[in-house]
Amino acid sequence: MRRTLLALVMLFMTLPVLAADFDAIRRPVATYSIVARDPATGQLGVAVQSHWFSVGQVVPWAEAGVGAVATQSFTDPNYGPLGLELMRAGRSAPEALKALVSTDENASVRQVAMIDAEGRVEAFTGEDAIIHAGHVVGENFSAQANMMADAGVPQAMAKAFRESGGDLAAKLVAALEAAQRAGGDVRGKQSAALLVVSGEPTGIAWQDRLFDLRVEDHATPVAELKRLVTLQRAYHKLNEGDVHVADGDIDKALQAYSAAMELVPDSATDGEAPFWVGVSLASVGRVDEALPYLQRAYAENPQWLELLERLPEAKLLPDDEGLMSRLRKGMAGG
Repeated sequence: MRRTLLALVMLFMTLPVLAADFDAIRRPVATYSIVARDPATGQLGVAVQSHWFSVGQVVPWAEAGVGAVATQSFTDPNYGPLGLELMRAGRSAPEALKALVSTDENASVRQVAMIDAEGRVEAFTGEDAIIHAGHVVGENFSAQANMMADAGVPQAMAKAFRESGGDLAAKLVAALEAAQRAGGDVRGKQSAALLVVSGEPTGIAWQDRLFDLRVEDHATPVAELKRLVTLQRAYHKLNEGDVHVADGDIDKALQAYSAAMELVPDSATDGEAPFWVGVSLASVGRVDEALPYLQRAYAENPQWLELLERLPEAKLLPDDEGLMSRLRKGMAGG
């Protein structure tokens, strides 16, 4: 088994570098990141911020039930898929990281952290990573940074992660915010990313990705990332509501839709959340309750009236002209 895994590592690490990866390997793509596991749920995640365009393309890697990887400094993206492959094959995160570093002739410029599904975690900061550079490994997490304006950024991230509340996504974002308050990247800010996967794999990769968010280019990428996390939570609830509608449980659907609307204002979804609440109510004959929600949607975007007209054919509303006439007039305030 050991020889097989070593052969796998050697094979991948000696593969020719793709042209698309060349700049990523030759330049310092990332600056501060955190990998972590939630022991209560088993969720695994990575969050990162950099003064580099689209940092989410190369730094964060995670797979449900396997592990998470952040590969940065003079980044070699191969550490991501290879680290996950080794952990999937039964290696612990520390063993996987050690194997990959030992076969990397440019290890001195790398900075990599890995955590596995059991919470075993390790980090590596090469001696030639640009200062200020370092990492802090703690229980169920590792925070790492390079090219910082000031020393102490990993320590600030570690403290925020330990002390903040909420789920794993909230704690990861709190760590990024703490890094920025501690000085952040000496170059400034540009992009950020968050990847969180479920504790138990479903066998369907896209379902396992609870948060897969990227801010490619923004003046305040961490703040924008935090906004997107809240919006994602709202859409999780909207999706949950849709499932309940499909199952015919309107009351549960309304609970999920209401939870979505509590998370974000109507404007955040361009009226989508109140629109589907109204449609769900109207579909079961609760028209008086439906109209205020449909009016809220129309106030944000009159195009919802156009969509309303298409729903009977899709069997999402009864094919009843009397009902549709009442919804049209009530929605538009007529």
